[in-house]
Amino acid sequence: MSNSSSISHFLLLALADTQELQLLHFCLLLGISLAAILGNGLIISAVACGHHLHTPMFFFLLNLALTDLGSICTTVPKAMHNSLWDTRDISYSGCAAQLFFVMFFISADFYLLTIMCYDRFVSICKPLHYETLLGSRACAHMAAAAWASAFLYSLLHTANTFSRPMCHGNALGQFFCEIPQILKLSCSKSHFRKFGLIAVSAYLGLGCFVFIVFSYVQIFRAVLRIPSEQGWHKAFSTCLPHLAVVSLFLSTGTFAYLKPPSISSPSLDLALSVLYLVVPPALNPLIYSLRNQELKAAVRRLMTGCFQEH
Repeated sequence: MSNSSSISHFLLLALADTQELQLLHFCLLLGISLAAILGNGLIISAVACGHHLHTPMFFFLLNLALTDLGSICTTVPKAMHNSLWDTRDISYSGCAAQLFFVMFFISADFYLLTIMCYDRFVSICKPLHYETLLGSRACAHMAAAAWASAFLYSLLHTANTFSRPMCHGNALGQFFCEIPQILKLSCSKSHFRKFGLIAVSAYLGLGCFVFIVFSYVQIFRAVLRIPSEQGWHKAFSTCLPHLAVVSLFLSTGTFAYLKPPSISSPSLDLALSVLYLVVPPALNPLIYSLRNQELKAAVRRLMTGCFQEH
């Protein structure tokens, strides 16, 4: 029996069997990552430079763009490198770091989406208390709490995963270091630790989900009472992008981790992981900018200013 200390590296799942398909995957990943970096970079720059966008909604959107950038940069570069150079290796420490940052950015993303839901709830259902409940200090505290909670959560999962002895080889059935794939290599049968972490994850995840559902029930009830069409449009222009991002994130992530074992396969697991980990960072900037006129105008001014300087 070999333990984790004797494993110097892991073997990630190859994205394709032939060199041509590997090159195709490299080009697709490059296109998606460039779109994510450009889109989220523009949002961060527009919000940071546009003083009229220094509001709670755009402050949290900036934080969300940071998590999307971190998420895409944690997994995709290594997958691109492996596709281009026809390799599968990732070091033991590199795998641990990748798993930590994947969990960190995914959980921070979810917490920030929950906070953004609270922002929408207060702005529509309690507009007179908006400045009081979502002042600059309160926003900074909520964002800091989201990042700190994500750090502790990912640290807990990483420590638990890599503290187990591994005696089932070093080949992972995924293109990045994922907790379920690493646990398959473990020879430890500690059900107490396993169910303890599942309970913590379910408590946090279900709590955020219930809060989001409850908030949107209240939001739609309030929107239906708005008499003017302009008020409807303003409410939906801020809520629908957030709802679309939350739905995409939750549906793909939940199905990836809770799907029945009977339908599990390497190709399906790979497709689902790309859908919840790689695609959303590229789509989120597009979703938010489509219906938000202020953000589109700010990005347009930013790009116009850059072109004029050159």
